Amino acid sequence: MGMKDQFQEKSEQWQNQARQKADQARDQMPGRSRRRDEDMDPSQPQRDREREREREREQEDRFDQDFDA
Repeated sequence: MGMKDQFQEKSEQWQNQARQKADQARDQMPGRSRRRDEDMDPSQPQRDREREREREREQEDRFDQDFDA
């Protein structure tokens, strides 16, 4: 079995384990539901957009630094 095959097999095992853990977590919280939009902080979507823009800026800066080097 080659390295690539071993890596792919291990990756699939990890994915399956992650799915199983997610399923177990969902089963342990049956009465819990997602928050409704009305229950959320009205400024939350704005903060999410700001965080996303900041992440994009940081990625662009890193790319520019790598490209300049």
